[in-house]
Amino acid sequence: MPPSRKQNYATSSLVIGYALCSSLLSVINKLAITHFNYPALLTALQYLTSSLSVYLLGKLRLLRHDPFSLPTAKRFLPAAAVFYLAIFTNTNLLRHANVDTFIVFRSLTPLLVAAADTLLRSQPPPSGLTFLSLLVILAGAVGYVANDSAFTLTAYSWAVGYLVTITTEMVYIKHMVSSLDLNTWGFVLYNNLLSLMIAPVFWFLTGEHTDVLTAVNSNGGNVFDPVAFFAVALSCVFGFLISFFGFAARQAISATTFTVTGVVNKFLTVVINVVIWDKHATPVGLVCLLVTICGGVGYQQSVTVVKKPHTGKVDDELRELSKGDTDA
Repeated sequence: MPPSRKQNYATSSLVIGYALCSSLLSVINKLAITHFNYPALLTALQYLTSSLSVYLLGKLRLLRHDPFSLPTAKRFLPAAAVFYLAIFTNTNLLRHANVDTFIVFRSLTPLLVAAADTLLRSQPPPSGLTFLSLLVILAGAVGYVANDSAFTLTAYSWAVGYLVTITTEMVYIKHMVSSLDLNTWGFVLYNNLLSLMIAPVFWFLTGEHTDVLTAVNSNGGNVFDPVAFFAVALSCVFGFLISFFGFAARQAISATTFTVTGVVNKFLTVVINVVIWDKHATPVGLVCLLVTICGGVGYQQSVTVVKKPHTGKVDDELRELSKGDTDA
């Protein structure tokens, strides 16, 4: 087989792998938190799986990551704390709302990121097309909320918390990536390992440790039923896979192709969510959700630019993280 064809197959495999992981991850997390109602413990298990996998694969020389050092960890800790809060609020949002609500609020992040870049980082204001796309996103989100029959104050409180933390994480990660000399897997290792260290704080702050101990005692020492065990294990595996396929796909394809793939993933997530169960929005809500995603298509097209060749150890793709599709 010619080398070019092998390269095409390899690239296609990475894109397909990323698309499947990204499309399924929100639904799998919703399944996991439905059957295992301990968000802090669930996220800790995901961090443990990802950090341990990177460490073991590094020992086997299947990947290379920067060694863990205390000075670097201290510098990275604020970013890891913001990342943990984003994932924690995300998990609690999925705990109290459906996947469609998560996608709507996730799609609102470009609006807040654009405002933060303009107000806090002295970036130029959005272009006409970008501003129009942001208005479409906002209109779709408002329409969705107005027609959400499952609206609860608790769910939308977590949604607002998630929106604030994920926006902060997106803006702050630009500074952190450019100031730390780490490779891709180094960022994955530090992010997950430090988040794992933060997790016990939230076990006690939320009182979840008491709930877990009560469940263990009432079930004769067994927390997991078979369905919960399978869902949690699957979420841990996909949490690690999205790290691999996401970073690998960024490096293998152009920025435009990656962002288009990210938008298509949201459509696939909506379809999968509607097909497999009844935990989704009303028909009118789904239409508003699709309007929001279409606004995201316009936004991605307006901000995607051709990147210069990679010239340093820090991945250029990570510098544009807030413009791409992430799965926090």
